[in-house]
Amino acid sequence: MKLTRDDLMSLERYHTERAAFRARVLAHKAARKVFLGAHAALYFEDRLTIQYQIQEMLRVERIFEAEAVQDELDAYNPLIPDGDNWKATFMLEHERPEERRAALERLVGIEHRVWVRIGAAAPILAVADEDLNRTTDSKTSAVHFLRFQLDATLIAAAHAGAPVAFGIDHPACFESITVPEATRVSLIGDLATH
Repeated sequence: MKLTRDDLMSLERYHTERAAFRARVLAHKAARKVFLGAHAALYFEDRLTIQYQIQEMLRVERIFEAEAVQDELDAYNPLIPDGDNWKATFMLEHERPEERRAALERLVGIEHRVWVRIGAAAPILAVADEDLNRTTDSKTSAVHFLRFQLDATLIAAAHAGAPVAFGIDHPACFESITVPEATRVSLIGDLATH
C-alpha cells in the first residue's frame, strides 16, 4: 500500500519522535540487508523504510507545502513493493575511489544479472532501473533500483517456508547466498497472501 500525506508526521512531530522512529527503522532494516560478497549489497525497501526516507527528506529540506510533500511521495512511492514483488536498492560498495572506478568499469551490466531463487524453482532475474538507465557502455553506476517480480507459485512457495536465495551471475562477479530466517520472514511480509 502506497503512502499518503496522512501517513506522514508533521515536521514538528517528526522532530519530537525522530530518535525513537529512527531506532525502530534501523532495527527493521537490519533484517532487510543482503550482502552478495564483499562489495555488493541489496537493501530491501518497504513501506516503513520509504516512510523514513521521505520523513528525512522533508526534515532536511524543510518541506511542508502540500504540493512539495506530494512530489516526495510521488518520487518514493514506486519503491514500495506491490505485494507480488520485492524492491531493493542494489549498491556496489568500494571505499577507495580507484577501486570503485575500476569495479564500475569491470561490472557493466551487473544490474541485469542479479537474481532471486525461491526453493528449487529456477532463478528469476531482477528488473533494473525502470525509472532511468544508470549504465553507460563503459561503466555501471554504484546504485541501482531493482524489482524482483514473483508469480503466484513462487509467492505461495515463499509463504510455505521455501528457502530464498539471491545472487549475481555476471562474468566478473559470481555470488549467491541463501538468506537467514530473519531476512526471509521480513521479506515474506512484503508479499500478499492469496
